[in-house]
Amino acid sequence: MCSKGLVYLVGAGPGDPGLITVKGLACLQKADVIVYDRLVSASLLRQAPRGCEMIDVGKSPQRHTLPQKAIDALLVEKALAGKVVVRLKGGDPFLFGRGGEEAEALAKAGVPFEVVPGVTSAIAAPAYAGIPVTHRQQTSAFAVITGHEDPTKADSSLDWQKLATGVGTLVCLMGVGNLPQIVAKLIEHGRDPHTPVAIVQQGTEARQRTVTGTLADIVQKARAADIKPPAVTIVGEVVALRDKLRWFDTKPLFGKRVLVTRSRQQASALSERLRQLGAEPLEYPAIEIAPPKDMAPLDEAIARLSAYDWLILTSTNGVRAFVDRMSEKGTDIQALGRLKIAAIGPATAQALAGHGLRVDYVPEVYTTKEIATGLGDVTGERILLPRAEQAPKQLAQALRGKGAVVDEVVAYRTLAVGAPDELKALLEEGQIDIVTFTSSSTVRNLANSLQGLEPAKVLSCCLVACIGPVTARTARRLGIRVDVVAGEHTIAGLVEAIVTAVAERRRDDER
Repeated sequence: MCSKGLVYLVGAGPGDPGLITVKGLACLQKADVIVYDRLVSASLLRQAPRGCEMIDVGKSPQRHTLPQKAIDALLVEKALAGKVVVRLKGGDPFLFGRGGEEAEALAKAGVPFEVVPGVTSAIAAPAYAGIPVTHRQQTSAFAVITGHEDPTKADSSLDWQKLATGVGTLVCLMGVGNLPQIVAKLIEHGRDPHTPVAIVQQGTEARQRTVTGTLADIVQKARAADIKPPAVTIVGEVVALRDKLRWFDTKPLFGKRVLVTRSRQQASALSERLRQLGAEPLEYPAIEIAPPKDMAPLDEAIARLSAYDWLILTSTNGVRAFVDRMSEKGTDIQALGRLKIAAIGPATAQALAGHGLRVDYVPEVYTTKEIATGLGDVTGERILLPRAEQAPKQLAQALRGKGAVVDEVVAYRTLAVGAPDELKALLEEGQIDIVTFTSSSTVRNLANSLQGLEPAKVLSCCLVACIGPVTARTARRLGIRVDVVAGEHTIAGLVEAIVTAVAERRRDDER
């Protein structure tokens, strides 16, 4: 029989993937098995190591994938097979998360376990809505209750008399369905009907919605706003602070779902910037980066680096592929020290600087045409140009036209990644607000994978943003309307252009 494994009961936090703890993230990254809940962010699941077994046991008010006893048995089974198991639960595992029951089952079976607390929505959702659950001038006490219990049942474990008048702030989780009864109980037991109330739906996420009112009218307001689970209800005077303290839902891209089509290796930088501005990035890569089918030309170029005068790199992918291959071949990075190096833009230059390489030339306008123009007299000089397999030929042709000897070698390939059914459904249902394209290949590959849906039609409901004019031309050739073209052809420039376009649309809508 295998030695016992270990189970980590990990709180994933309330929704924003950035709110998982450092220890929780470390557990994910070493797991053999992850048993996860319905509300766990997909971006957290992508932190799992390759080959990790993923088991969805998510529950919703209408659906139970697995009953609790079956989940308990599953954790025991996997651990007794010698696995490192992460039980990934929304919020905190010990706050209405049934983590206590799972810990009991593990203890009974003699399975080692650890509890990794998580940020609870009871505090995080109000905070993201600009509501502190305690405040020195308002209240020094708060209570958290479940709203899933029927407050009218005879044997309720909730003491409504004390809850109604004995606690400054009352936070109710999972209470949307029972909101009318909860409000009635609080008023019946002495809470002032004019007490401020807020309901925060999908707290900490880009689709967060907040409805405020009083005990007297919050039921009607929640019904009018069609508030759905998951939602947190906050009762107390601290709710009045929201008007002054709201910060999350005032961000420039708040509430926007943005499709990121970059390769998985590159998506994080764009996604993180979008998330900082209040958007919800959805990473569905249209391409993946792969090595060349034939490494020989690249290896030969690396072997005779001393014969070149210039090295020109036109993407961060090119930098990564070229430097990684040098390392694999045992060629010291210092071998590039005598070459003059050109980079198409600041991101590529930064990638080179990360390897300690000085860049001699970056064009003011980040295009291949500007590189050819800006290098000056290259007559008779040998230039190495490591690029993608299907990169445009204009740069090499322009340099040869100026008298240079150019060796254009394939450093990497961009392979198409098909659009999964869930992405197609999101586009068909109009659930994506903004689509970003960072290269012509991302446009072509996404369009090809959506052919049955008519790409131009399903993307017509989205704001389509391209990193530069070449990418935009590719989109237009495919019949896709382009709304935004970045003036500076970088990720920062693309995000800035999106923010400007969204602000303009909001101003137009307010007129």
